[in-house]
Amino acid sequence: MTFTLDFASLCLLAAEREALKKSVFTGARDSTVLRAVGVLRRIGGKTHLQIETFYKDGKARHENLLLDEAGRARLAAIAEGFSRIHLLTTAGDAELRENKKGEQVFLGADKLRRKLLAGNATSLAILGNNKQKQHILKGDEPFLRLLGVSDENGRVYDKKGAKFRQINRFLELIRDTLPHLPKDEIRICDLCCGKSYLSFAVYHYFANVLGLRVSMTGVDLKPDVVSHCSKVAAELGFTGLEFICGDVAAYESPEKPQLVVSLHACDTATDLVLNKAVAWGAKVILSTPCCHHELNHTLNCKALSFVAEHAMLRQKLCDAATDALRLKLLEANGYRVAALELIDPDDTPKNIMLRAILRTGSDPAARERALREYREARAFLLGGEG
Repeated sequence: MTFTLDFASLCLLAAEREALKKSVFTGARDSTVLRAVGVLRRIGGKTHLQIETFYKDGKARHENLLLDEAGRARLAAIAEGFSRIHLLTTAGDAELRENKKGEQVFLGADKLRRKLLAGNATSLAILGNNKQKQHILKGDEPFLRLLGVSDENGRVYDKKGAKFRQINRFLELIRDTLPHLPKDEIRICDLCCGKSYLSFAVYHYFANVLGLRVSMTGVDLKPDVVSHCSKVAAELGFTGLEFICGDVAAYESPEKPQLVVSLHACDTATDLVLNKAVAWGAKVILSTPCCHHELNHTLNCKALSFVAEHAMLRQKLCDAATDALRLKLLEANGYRVAALELIDPDDTPKNIMLRAILRTGSDPAARERALREYREARAFLLGGEG
């Protein structure tokens, strides 16, 4: 005997009473499926049961069912694909379970049904379907699909969720700097661009969202990565975006960029990026450092030995000190600086962005003071070296 239709009826009864917390489907008969979860959502002014199915390849699929006969039939069909289903409500719980012989039992169903029909359930607030943060990027942009961040339906892959949030946060921070950038035509460089998620996102933002004329170059040492990114840019029709294989230290931009960006340039490569940007007189510099090894190898400060004797604390100290020195040197070169959180540290520990905006008015005294503070701090950390 199958109880899947009974389950569907009871689940929709709980939904109609607005008492459904969630239904959890496990023991999938399809080997590619991990589990499914059903929750109530308000979509277009109507209550739906939203079923989210999670797959072993990291993908997920949503299906929204109305609380009607068609929805009940579809829910029963979905339930047939699982050997165990938990129904959780404010009036109590029930469990549809299948044993090794394929026999089903629906534990707690009768008791739960009586409570729901008697009105012995607390109503829950039903969330809308747009509870996600409104990002600059939606996920359905063609470049995200070609870079493997989202699928053909514009749904961001679960494994790429952190990358998607990171790219969006970077664009939000760029948006904050727009008053300091040109309004019609802009030159941009992405140094140590790597797989170039950021390059494509930044180009798309300025060219397609803001409608500016954009000339942008991504530079990286890896020829295979540069070749792939060039092909993607051509396929997208991003005519103002090019990729060059070469050393950032040797690269010279044909035009001075107003914006220089860099995402996770490794160790001293971040310093190369910052030095290039300063030499070009870039109006805005946005750089997210990666690993910090150089100071860890050269730190020689007796006053900080009580920290440095612990390897983990030594590294954290060197991370913070390295970025602080970078900011102080940028300040000495006439920039207004800040250290910002790029993304939740649960997503990545590399979550600090260094932002520098070129000051419009020169203050020689302030720049000299910043340079003096930089030299004193560096000497302190390196045991007297200037």
